[in-house]
Amino acid sequence: MPILASATDVDQILKDALSRVMDYLHLDAGDIYLRQEESNTLALAIHEGCLESSIFPEKTCQVGSGVVGMTAKNGIPRWIDLSKKLRSNGRDDLCQAALFPLMGQHFVSGVMVVATRIAIPLDDLQMQFLAAISSWLGTAVENMRLNLQQRRLAVLEERERIGMDLHDGIIQSIYAVGLTLEHVRLELKDNPSQVDKGIQQAINGLNNTIRDLRAYILDLRPRQLYDENLIDGVKRLVSEFRANTLVDVQLQGSADDFTSLPHPQALALFHICQEALANIAKHAHASRVSVTLWKTSDRALLEVSDNGVGFEVKKVQFTLGHGLANMKTRAHNAGGEVEISSEPGGGSTILTWVPLSNEN
Repeated sequence: MPILASATDVDQILKDALSRVMDYLHLDAGDIYLRQEESNTLALAIHEGCLESSIFPEKTCQVGSGVVGMTAKNGIPRWIDLSKKLRSNGRDDLCQAALFPLMGQHFVSGVMVVATRIAIPLDDLQMQFLAAISSWLGTAVENMRLNLQQRRLAVLEERERIGMDLHDGIIQSIYAVGLTLEHVRLELKDNPSQVDKGIQQAINGLNNTIRDLRAYILDLRPRQLYDENLIDGVKRLVSEFRANTLVDVQLQGSADDFTSLPHPQALALFHICQEALANIAKHAHASRVSVTLWKTSDRALLEVSDNGVGFEVKKVQFTLGHGLANMKTRAHNAGGEVEISSEPGGGSTILTWVPLSNEN
């Protein structure tokens, strides 16, 4: 079922899979119970088939309680005769049911229940097929939940990072401006000649704060390479960088050289350029930046240089933030490499290359 592999919604994956399984095996009803996050409660998530309600009357159960809960607890598929059980509840529409744990790599994430009106039990091949599908679904649900947890953690970490940056940078700068203005207020009576100097100092402080805010905005705003070639996309980045930082930027490169560059490689260079410019805006205090794109017989190359304060590469590349690590990851994913060179007071240079084809 390759179409399911690209789905991102858990319920849609489960619904599609259950519907296809029922059609393929000519089953009459199907339910999927999912284990609620961080609890032992199983809740009905998907119902398909001829019945208006679920196969079993319980919409929720605890792990270890009832046939659904026991299947989740022991992780063993089971077959049960429904005829007597359902007739005692005033129903005679189903004859048998099979229950399969949605077994992932680390835990049981739910239970799949299928039922039929036919009295003949499912054969071994059908049971093996359903067990394989339930195992696949269990792994899919587990992976998506783990991915969601990682995304939540990433959001929390990013919030914490932004909060620390704002507190240590922007808020402290505004606080310093406030102290300067308070000092100016006192000087109005005792030393009027120093007022102009204090006001100018406050203005400079506010301008620096505005510059820092623009740098944060430049770093946080998402960028994409739309229906444009690499050079046009980089031109857009450079224009926005120049407008937000007022730093002189020189761009060199010909659009004709990159018309045949595969999209993954072009996108990698585009995002690496974005990361490099964002780092310059936040940390370099540069007055001049150069961005150069060119290619050789087998490579496309990007160089971003600045005349800023520089840094010690060995000390900074793992503590500066995630920007430098992101550049390396993007280059490696495109089959290329990143070289970072810098020294305190000597500016910095980011040199990146990617292959001209997708054959890494």
